[in-house]
Amino acid sequence: MSVPIMEVRDLAKFFPLASQGIFSRVKGDNKAVNGISFSIRPGETLGLVGESGCGKSTVGRTILKLYEPTSGSIIFEGEDISNYSNSQMKALRTKMQMIFQDPYSSLNPRHTVGSIIAASYEIQKIVPEGGVKKAVQELMERVGLNPEHYNRYPHEFSGGQRQRIGIARALALKPKFIVCDEAVSALDVSIQAQVINLLADLRDDFGLSYLFIAHDLSVVQHISDRVAVMYLGKIMELADVDSIYNSPHHPYTKALLSAVPLPDPLLEEKREQIVLSGDLPNPADPPAGCVFNTRCWKAKEVCFATQPELLQVGSSQVACHFPE
Repeated sequence: MSVPIMEVRDLAKFFPLASQGIFSRVKGDNKAVNGISFSIRPGETLGLVGESGCGKSTVGRTILKLYEPTSGSIIFEGEDISNYSNSQMKALRTKMQMIFQDPYSSLNPRHTVGSIIAASYEIQKIVPEGGVKKAVQELMERVGLNPEHYNRYPHEFSGGQRQRIGIARALALKPKFIVCDEAVSALDVSIQAQVINLLADLRDDFGLSYLFIAHDLSVVQHISDRVAVMYLGKIMELADVDSIYNSPHHPYTKALLSAVPLPDPLLEEKREQIVLSGDLPNPADPPAGCVFNTRCWKAKEVCFATQPELLQVGSSQVACHFPE
């Protein structure tokens, strides 16, 4: 069994909430990520899904130390990096990168595509073999861009092309681990498939590991080996992709899956759709017991009193007192 490339143990990230006024005081915490654990093996893709506001992007940014964790451990290649300083992290940045959600705002409009991709070499003081321009143009070609467009600006590219620029930038330093933070959610559906196929090819060619964050379960199905379903800062279910899609155990996973449209209209018509009542609770004041109890049709007394542990049920790990 190989050592996980990334392992997270009881990770928490709270954001302090200040009161309004001249003498503002901290009046509580937004518990964006509230004690989660998972691991990612070399060459594996872990899909992280859930509704908007459940803490998925915060997980991605915290494990890359763009946010400092409130508590818990982040272990990368067997080393605990939870308390690493910025200078220690700078050396690690060659091994871990991020592809951001919005291809429009993640690229500097005043810089050419060539200088955006080349910035990684400049920051890390790396001179690639054959020179920076050659390396950048090879990367552009690898992600499906025309190398001749090296001197163009981001506004001259479509959304899908801009996301390819972001992918090329993330690949420049030959990382081992990449967080894809909603990397396709801002793109048209036809372009999403192309970018997902590109990411899958790059993973296989370069032996990459991904944390693939998305709010759409149908998107992660095609690229993930395992899927973690998140709700209000907690992991509800974690299993391999076939188990999640064919035999989900957690009521929340079932509800998310029921919202994924089926390509067969006859099956779609017969299928029961689960509509969750109410909104996501305030992460600054999560419910006692199971965080899903305010919207769960199976909730009983124990669900309001005791927080369920993430325990093995068949081939899945499930945090539920009454799993399916």
